[in-house]
Amino acid sequence: MAVIIYSESFDGKFKKLNFELASYGFAIAQMLNTELVSITIGDISTEELQKLGTYGVKKAIYAKDASLAGFSAQAYSAAVEAASKQLGADVIILSNNPNGKAIAPRLAVRIDGSLAAGVTDLPESVQPFVVCKRAYSGKAFAHTTLNKPVKLLTLNQNSYKLAENPTAVEIAELNFSANSEMTKGKPTETVKNSGKLSLSDADVIVSAGRGLKGSENWGMIEEMANILGAATACSRPVADLGWRPHHEHVGQTGKVIAPDLYIAIGISGAVQHLAGVNSSKVMVAINTDADAPFFEAATYGIVGDAFEVVPKLNAALKAFKENN
Repeated sequence: MAVIIYSESFDGKFKKLNFELASYGFAIAQMLNTELVSITIGDISTEELQKLGTYGVKKAIYAKDASLAGFSAQAYSAAVEAASKQLGADVIILSNNPNGKAIAPRLAVRIDGSLAAGVTDLPESVQPFVVCKRAYSGKAFAHTTLNKPVKLLTLNQNSYKLAENPTAVEIAELNFSANSEMTKGKPTETVKNSGKLSLSDADVIVSAGRGLKGSENWGMIEEMANILGAATACSRPVADLGWRPHHEHVGQTGKVIAPDLYIAIGISGAVQHLAGVNSSKVMVAINTDADAPFFEAATYGIVGDAFEVVPKLNAALKAFKENN
């Protein structure tokens, strides 16, 4: 029996989310007195797979058949199913990102398992298996009991701390080939945000909304992001208006994020937006409206005009960096 994590490779490399999954999976494996195993699909080097051992992975399995060259939720879920049956999985953990959300429900049906999506912490108990997850757009917590023999969890990014547990890794290839039924249809298109820090990897995110009045005013937002080494984001109306690209849209209907610091400028804080960002460790709101809903959720708030506040903040941040 084993705890399995699906370690998604990005152009043959692992990102922070993979090591979060490994840290989380290792802790659950300890609770169950079993081993942690990783399954990776696609081209991946031995050196990259060995990195997972730093975080407790005992065995790293990879599948790189030509039929798996492009992402297919059906084919990838079948590959993870094959690995889980081969190893006798107790728990399967995936990231709660778009690919994880596509694979997890299909995999749950294939193996007749119980699924809890968007967990943020370790199970409260393993006999019975009880997890706590956010509910009602983050307004409440649900305590969910998973009763089936195999439990599936999707872990929210940036919700579990990295923990090193150095382990010697055994590397093995999974003999799996997807059939034509699994891969038929148009391949999933991957849009890369070249030259910029991705939202899923960013510890700091600077975001803005309609309060900026137009795309021509985004220079000061990008300047702040550059000073802080942050990613840029936006609210849904901004993306819908074409002021910013849709891959920067964060919120319940966009990308769900959980950075260490989220700075919201000119965003009122509609419930749909807050649902996608309220797992951030610290939130700062800048808005002219003192009654904006975001101030109720924010750790810190500044009531003021972004066109006056942000340039002053940028100047102060630059001065701080130069003197430290």
